[in-house]
Amino acid sequence: MKNFSTKAVVAICALGMSFNSFAGNKDRTGQAGAPEMLINPWARSTGLFGLGTANAGGLEAMKLNIAGLAQDSATEIGISHGIYLSGSSISINDVGIAQKMGEAGVIGMNIMSMGFGDIPVTDYFNPEGYGTYHPQFLNISLGYAKQFSSHINAGVDATYVSEQINNISALGLAFGAGIQYVTGKRDNFHFGIALRNLGTNMRFTGTGFSINGDQPQSSPSYAVTQTYPSDKFEMPTYLNIGVAYDIFLDENHLADKDATPKHRLTALGSFTSNSFNNDYLGLGAEYGFKNLFMLRLAYRYENGIGSSATTTTMFTGIAAGATVQSRINGKGPMFAFDYSYRPTQRPANGVHMISLRLTR
Repeated sequence: MKNFSTKAVVAICALGMSFNSFAGNKDRTGQAGAPEMLINPWARSTGLFGLGTANAGGLEAMKLNIAGLAQDSATEIGISHGIYLSGSSISINDVGIAQKMGEAGVIGMNIMSMGFGDIPVTDYFNPEGYGTYHPQFLNISLGYAKQFSSHINAGVDATYVSEQINNISALGLAFGAGIQYVTGKRDNFHFGIALRNLGTNMRFTGTGFSINGDQPQSSPSYAVTQTYPSDKFEMPTYLNIGVAYDIFLDENHLADKDATPKHRLTALGSFTSNSFNNDYLGLGAEYGFKNLFMLRLAYRYENGIGSSATTTTMFTGIAAGATVQSRINGKGPMFAFDYSYRPTQRPANGVHMISLRLTR
């Protein structure tokens, strides 16, 4: 109990220290690029608005806290699809696989792509458009995590970033690291820290920045190609600190004190210090029944979110989700279906995420 109390105090103090900079860095707001690096494609964790830094496990940990990759089973395969602002033609597709390598740890791979539908090509002479183009964002992540003891997980990851817009593209490489600590009678207190998207600068290049024109100062005039370079931009780096506590609602009513409780309620808290956006503060809860059914609800706050005149985010701050899972044929791999929804205010179409996971 003394060890648990000490860790709880450390976690609370860490969160308290972070609140001193809650307003975020206003001088750098909007100066980062690669915004898709802030998007979590997994429905299980987005049902809690990404507050699971302390207890995220498996593939979803690659988008929250890479240390959690070492938590789950020997093998996990998952696919996910997101409808971003329903009706906008923006879609998110994701696939991932994680494999335990014995005592050496766990390696994982995650591939996420975003599509934006058909966008008309326009110019000065053709304001109504002529043809279409298809922007594509692609992130490929490789991660490694290891359980160093029964209480500590740690991991690192790297993400290749590719953005292509017609005949213009930008490439980059981002890194992340994280640690998770668990303690308590039933390993029910969780604490986690993750640093994400620390990487190279990116710059758009390509023939789209070149134009052909005449050189009228010469005689005779001749055609020249002029290129206008773009400015470089940084990755959306952020630091996330989170805590979680599992409350087993029927623990005191078990005939066998070593039996696994059926009803679990997990309370979560998280603080995110963004380098280029407002900071986030979130609280959430997850109810689980026999590891077969889960319900989630969370709220994430940032400065100005309560007013349409001052908000800098499209989200209302609310997130909800659910999971249904079961072992195939009773003893086979665990098959899970996850769903999450986050309402938006401008436009009010919402973000839907659906995931399928198979673990053994």
